[in-house]
Amino acid sequence: VIQLAESGGGSVQAGGSLRLSCTAAASKFTGRRYCLAWFRQAPGEEREGVAYYGSDGTITYTDSVKGRLSVSKDRANTSWYLQMDSLLPEDTAKYYCAAVSFDHATIGCPFHSYQVWGQGTQVTVSS
Repeated sequence: VIQLAESGGGSVQAGGSLRLSCTAAASKFTGRRYCLAWFRQAPGEEREGVAYYGSDGTITYTDSVKGRLSVSKDRANTSWYLQMDSLLPEDTAKYYCAAVSFDHATIGCPFHSYQVWGQGTQVTVSS
């Protein structure tokens, strides 16, 4: 069981940068593999997966953020980060970190159902 908490959100002008952090209170996964992820949701819109970091090293981004946002993690897998550069107004949303663990899988991180979530941190980008 892990508990997650996000930080680093705020308000920034278009073209600016933010760095979001996700910290796990406990990092003991029952499964041999895991996915660490960032999602976002704007009011009235569906939640969208932004970036995924798999235990096999595979990193996946949604097309709209490629080249601008990047995900990283610490060696102990207790924290992961979303570096956001060249931010656009359409990036405005509440951002959530999430994680899932499993023993075996044939699907990639974007297709998993995530087990634990943070409460979210707001990112607002003005024109």
